[in-house]
Amino acid sequence: MRLGLMVGYSGARIDLPMDLILEADRLGYHAIWTSEAYGSDCITPLAWIGALTKNIKLGTGIMQMPARSPAMTAMTAMTLDQLSGGRVLLGLGLSGPQVVEGWHGRAYGKPLAKTREYVSIVRQILEREAPLAHQGEHYQIPYAGEDATGLGVALKSIIHGRADMPIYLASIGPKNVELTAEIADGWLPMLFSPAHYQETYAAAVAAGFAKAPADKRLRDFDIAPSVTVAIDDDLEPAYNQIKPVLALYIGGMGAKGKNFYYDLACRYGFEGAAEEIQRCFLSGRRGEAIVAVPDALVDAVALVGSKARIRDRLQIWRDSPITTLNVTVFSPDALRFLAEEVL
Repeated sequence: MRLGLMVGYSGARIDLPMDLILEADRLGYHAIWTSEAYGSDCITPLAWIGALTKNIKLGTGIMQMPARSPAMTAMTAMTLDQLSGGRVLLGLGLSGPQVVEGWHGRAYGKPLAKTREYVSIVRQILEREAPLAHQGEHYQIPYAGEDATGLGVALKSIIHGRADMPIYLASIGPKNVELTAEIADGWLPMLFSPAHYQETYAAAVAAGFAKAPADKRLRDFDIAPSVTVAIDDDLEPAYNQIKPVLALYIGGMGAKGKNFYYDLACRYGFEGAAEEIQRCFLSGRRGEAIVAVPDALVDAVALVGSKARIRDRLQIWRDSPITTLNVTVFSPDALRFLAEEVL
């Protein structure tokens, strides 16, 4: 199992944890991952990080597909990949309806079909075997709609992309996970619970591989979840570092009836807690939503407590099919501790 460092997206002002990033590069961490929501983008920080590091891979965790055309995504990834000496890991995702329609002003519907077309176009551009041509339900290249000028021509990228640049997808629901296993090189699950892998994810991953080319092997598929690590000899404060984030995602990252994280908590067996978290959060009682997060749910998706406790609980993650563990940590000491235990 490899280690990655997840730095996420910024708050009101962006402030990269360069002490952690440089230490991760020195320790031999596999990748650094940046994110975007509806504020800072994920590429600009990676360009900054890439200029200051030597070996660590540069992962987009994730670039929002509705924010960019497939060609723009490929152009951006190829540019950063060449500047960094071939270090880019291209993580893509749809985000959710609230962000897609409320921020990017794009329709959210038919996410599976859109993702399939998007990835196909990006791969064509990276492979550069022929001028780009795609005629699908959601993307037409060259564009030939009723308002087209008729002057569009099929083009081949000027810059030569790396044909084997790994493409990751962020997915949660069973159908999206299945699609990820079929068409992507890696999977970026969030709020992943290794103890629930078999009943929650295994069938979808197997179904995706059944549709994939025959030479695709599970051992080459990078399952790379994010996990927050809170080290504290006092367990309660460690739990309390994680609960506000779980309350936010389960309670507020999506409308009632359309929250993927709420649905995931239910699939893990926390239906009652998820209902209470969402009810409190959406009614403005965020403190009560945080209190409603069970300790057991924290333990399912995070690593908390003393170093000895975390050392023991790491075995659950090792026993799952995870190949890269992308950690969110709060100190260089935690970064080094995990390197000692995993690398």
